[in-house]
Amino acid sequence: MSGLQLPLDRPNPLSLAPQYQALRREAPLVRVTTPAGDPAWLVLGYEAVKQAFTDPRFGRSHPDPAQAARLSQSAMGGGASGDYETEQAEHARLRTVLTPAFAAPRMRRLTDRIHELTEECLDDLAAAGSPADLHELVSFPLPALAISELLGVPAADQDHFSRLSRNLGLIDDGAASQAAFGEFVEYTFRLAAAKRANPGPDVISDLVAAQAGDATITDEVVAQLVIALLFAGHETTATRIDFGVLYLLSEPSRRAAFAADPEGQVQSTVEEILRLSAPHGLGLVRYAREDVEIGGITISRGDLVLVSNDSANRDETVFADPEEFRPDRKPNPHLAFGGGRHVCLGLNLARIQLRIVFPALFRRFPALSLATDLDDMPLVTGDLTGGVEKVLVRW
Repeated sequence: MSGLQLPLDRPNPLSLAPQYQALRREAPLVRVTTPAGDPAWLVLGYEAVKQAFTDPRFGRSHPDPAQAARLSQSAMGGGASGDYETEQAEHARLRTVLTPAFAAPRMRRLTDRIHELTEECLDDLAAAGSPADLHELVSFPLPALAISELLGVPAADQDHFSRLSRNLGLIDDGAASQAAFGEFVEYTFRLAAAKRANPGPDVISDLVAAQAGDATITDEVVAQLVIALLFAGHETTATRIDFGVLYLLSEPSRRAAFAADPEGQVQSTVEEILRLSAPHGLGLVRYAREDVEIGGITISRGDLVLVSNDSANRDETVFADPEEFRPDRKPNPHLAFGGGRHVCLGLNLARIQLRIVFPALFRRFPALSLATDLDDMPLVTGDLTGGVEKVLVRW
């Protein structure tokens, strides 16, 4: 299996490539070739993925960035980032600055606004008429609007903001991805200047305020953090809304059970959606800071490691019937948000959106159904988050 080329084909949007199960049974990690043509370790098993997330010997930086293997040519998540000597200290310091923005008090204030934004998106879906593309009208815009509220992006700029987000993760058009990154940096510089003059209860204002006591938080650092938060908070949540709808609507009995009691089932249903919601299989980029052993295999210093929480979340040694969507699954110790010191800061925001959107969707559209067979849905193959291009629904 050495040199297996990523990404692997899968039968439909809701399945992981069948090779992953066989590979995981052979070893917790395997050698692969990335879309950029570079060698990497793909970490597949649940315990191995947990180790890669929590072991401080793995990071996002590389001792020789110019020679670092890449996942893709994407400006976001495609290769090494950060300074090798200071990465861990910088990560801890900046996480301390950002944590209050995602803490419970601000999330509670944002929840009411997410309810409003959800209803506005559902209004747009209704106005489009049946059938309509739920991805275009709900799944994609709702997370963009929510993360814009959190970051402090003006409503008038949100379409521009969404376009840049769409281009940042392109893996087959590095020039377009890099151009989007540069455009976003310039935009964030202007927005940071505006927040200095008129701060608000938002992340960019928090970062600008933190600059007064820490000269290392430059406008470039602010821009990089905002871009990372946008990408992590928008694209992945959009994909999870799409996949959640596909899971709920692709099986009539499952759809009927959720529609009968959406509020009572939503929390466990959302956790199962998170477990299974993004089976693109490329993995999250890490580099070994020193030689590390996982499952009896030595990863050499500087090696690219792709951590597949998608594969780990389907590991049959942890999850019974791992390919089955079971909304009542308990316990559900999935790794959708990573783990360790790099656990996703936006996990509360993502859960809030998912717990709001699915009950609201079924209240507004109790007869909702898919207008396209799963096998006929166009897959997104050119960016890091994968997913589907359209989710046509009728009601």
